[in-house]
Amino acid sequence: MSTATTSKIMLLMAFMAAALSSVSMASGLRYNFYNTSCPGAEDKVRGVVQGLISNDPTMGAAFVRLFFHDCFVRGCDASILLDRSTSNPNTEKQAIALRGYDAVNKIKDALEAICPGVVSCADILAFAARDSTTASGGFTFGMPSGRRDGLFSVFSEVFQHMPSPSSQLEDLLKSFNDKGLDAVDLVALSGAHSFGQTSCNFVKPRLYPADTTMNATFATVLRSVCPQQGGGSILVNNNLVSQDPNKLSNAFYQNVASRQVLFTSDQTLTSRNDTAAMVADNAARPIAWMARFAGAMLKMGRIDVLTGASGEVRKVCFATNSAT
Repeated sequence: MSTATTSKIMLLMAFMAAALSSVSMASGLRYNFYNTSCPGAEDKVRGVVQGLISNDPTMGAAFVRLFFHDCFVRGCDASILLDRSTSNPNTEKQAIALRGYDAVNKIKDALEAICPGVVSCADILAFAARDSTTASGGFTFGMPSGRRDGLFSVFSEVFQHMPSPSSQLEDLLKSFNDKGLDAVDLVALSGAHSFGQTSCNFVKPRLYPADTTMNATFATVLRSVCPQQGGGSILVNNNLVSQDPNKLSNAFYQNVASRQVLFTSDQTLTSRNDTAAMVADNAARPIAWMARFAGAMLKMGRIDVLTGASGEVRKVCFATNSAT
C-alpha cells in the first residue's frame, strides 16, 4: 500500500474516531483502557492474533465473525464463549457452529501470564477482530475497551437476535436498527463476507430451487460443489470467483453487483435504491469502505456493553468465575 493511500486511510480513521469518541465515552468504554493495569495488553493480543493468522489465514474471518455474533446476542459481553454449566445449561455456543474458540483461549492464556484477572474476554474479542482486520485487510483503527464479561448465555437468544443468511433487506435493517446500527453499517459490515468459510447447507436454499437473483453461471458452479443430496461441504466465500478467500476487502461489493454471492442476505443489499447505491460506492471507493467498516465495527463494539462493576473479568473465557 502506498504512503499516500496509507495517509488517506489514517486521515479518514482519525475523522471517524473523533466522531465516535463521545459515543464510546457515553457507553463507558475508552481508548487505552489497560494502559495502567496491563500496559502490554493490546500488543500481546496483536502478537498472538498475527501468529495465529500467519499459521492459518482463515482465522482472520473467524475472529471477526465471533465478535459479530457476540455483540448481536446479549451485547458485547463474551457470552458467545461460555460452555454449558449448571447456571448456563444451554448456551449460544451450542446454537451455531463457529470457529476460533481455542484461539481465544490461547490469547486469554497469554494475557493471564502477564496480567492475571485484568483483561476481559469481551475486550479480547474486540481486539482480536480489530487486529484481524489489520492482518487480513491491511487497515486498522483504535478500539475502545473496558468491557466486562457477562454471566449468562442463552441458546434461544441466538435465533431471536442473529440475522439469518436467508434474511431479506427489511429484516436485516430491523435487526441492525434494534442494535443501534443503520443501513450504512449493515452494508459496510457485510463486506466481511469477502473472506471466511461457510457450509453448503447455508447456500442450498438458493440453489434448489434456483434463485433467479443469482448469476446463472455462478449457480452452476455452486451446484457442482453443493449437490442437492450431498452433505454440508465447506465453501470459502470468494474462492469461486478467483479472489483471495482470506483477504478482507471491498471485492465483496463487486461480487454483489455481478450477483455472485452466496447468501440471500448479501444479494438483497441491491434490492433497494439507497443500499444498492451504497454497494456501488463501496465497490468504487475502497478507502471510503475501510473507514465505514471501521466505524461500523466501533459502533457494534458498544452494543449493550457491561462496564464498571457490572459483570466480571473471567479467569477463563469458557466459564464464569463461579463455575471455575
